Amino acid sequence: MEKRKLSFWEIWNMSFGFLGIQMGFALQNANASRILQIFGADVHELSWFWIIAPLMGLIVQPIIGHYSDKTWNRFGRRKPYFLVGAILASVGLILMPQADIFIAFLPALWVGAGMLMIMDASFNIAMEPFRALVGDNLRTDQRTLGFSVQTALIGFGAVVGSWLPYVLTNWFGVSNTASGAVVPLNLIFSFIIGAIILIASILVTVLTTKEYTPEALQNFQNEHPEPENVNSDEDLKESSLMDIFDDFKKMPTTMRQLSWVQFFSWFGLFGMWVFATPAIAQHIYGLPYTDSHSPLYQNAGDWIGILFGVYNLVSAFYAFALPYIAKKLGRKKTHATSLIIGGLGLLSIYIMPDKNWLLVSMVGVGIAWASILAMPYAILAGSISPKKMGVYMGIFNFFIVIPQIINALIGGPLVKYAYNNQAIFALMLSGVSFLVAAALVYKVKDVDDLVQ
Repeated sequence: MEKRKLSFWEIWNMSFGFLGIQMGFALQNANASRILQIFGADVHELSWFWIIAPLMGLIVQPIIGHYSDKTWNRFGRRKPYFLVGAILASVGLILMPQADIFIAFLPALWVGAGMLMIMDASFNIAMEPFRALVGDNLRTDQRTLGFSVQTALIGFGAVVGSWLPYVLTNWFGVSNTASGAVVPLNLIFSFIIGAIILIASILVTVLTTKEYTPEALQNFQNEHPEPENVNSDEDLKESSLMDIFDDFKKMPTTMRQLSWVQFFSWFGLFGMWVFATPAIAQHIYGLPYTDSHSPLYQNAGDWIGILFGVYNLVSAFYAFALPYIAKKLGRKKTHATSLIIGGLGLLSIYIMPDKNWLLVSMVGVGIAWASILAMPYAILAGSISPKKMGVYMGIFNFFIVIPQIINALIGGPLVKYAYNNQAIFALMLSGVSFLVAAALVYKVKDVDDLVQ
């Protein structure tokens, strides 16, 4: 017996919840720094508030992966985690831009940071079980397609989330004016809409997708042994939560090699997400770094949403091309080339003459983003046993969150002391980081390069 080959639309429905997750994630990425500045955060403090996001991933994802590997009930194996994560994330989305309503109890800045923490923990509860589900349900020859479909849905969701504040203001006349510590209405409405779509999209996956039982997955593994460097049965005995540390030490060689690629990729992404708004407000709009309330600054913030939407739109379409490109070039060369294009895109921001030219830069970023979301997971899945798919997808997240934590700790001081409060240089460092990641891709061993 072997896994059934799924149709395109079955794979689409299986990953559809990612559209809602990424819509919420995009709203956060494009607007959290802006909201925190409205609540009183200085530019050089932004990365310290953003440290909450990777810390939540570091703590939550391996634990969720471990327990989702061992869960089986009438709702399934991974699906219960999707639903709980979506509900909690929706609460954070609704309350973060409205943190000022709690000002009688705590400063709005701290409440906003707390809601950011809730959102990040909840996104992490939902996200990695989705990655593991692709490894569970798809045959080896469909994995690249599966992760590419996820990337496309991530792109579409992020486009909607990124563009929503701009659309509400420019198409429907919703105010984007900040008053004191009150967030503009276009952001408040956008976050509420994002919460609703998040719940709805997760329900599509929960209601349309069936999961294999643990017994069925064991049968597949017995009949189709994994490659030599995949964890042996001796490593897969029943384990406790603390054995996550033992799993970490026994991670496959391919995973260790990919860890360095992930490190520099996500170091660069974090710098872009945190500092894009102040960097472009200063470098392109000519605003002082202390300005976070003027109408021009709010317009700059809305334009950042458009730029982020562009790179996510590019990534959505590029994701569909990835399986075909990887078939011709191989997964490693495809990923390395995509990262180089993204690095050059970020570096080009420095020389762009006006805000419209930044759209060109974002095309390069979108190509890299699509590959970052698909290629490492497609390579990794072939080196992991189905019994450990969830926990190793969670552990793999270490190499996403650790570079973000490091950037969060040093990014603010670099902007303040090394860059003289010129956040544009944080984006330049992100571009260089992408190029380093591209060079490291060539050291990775792809266990089953069966690209369809």
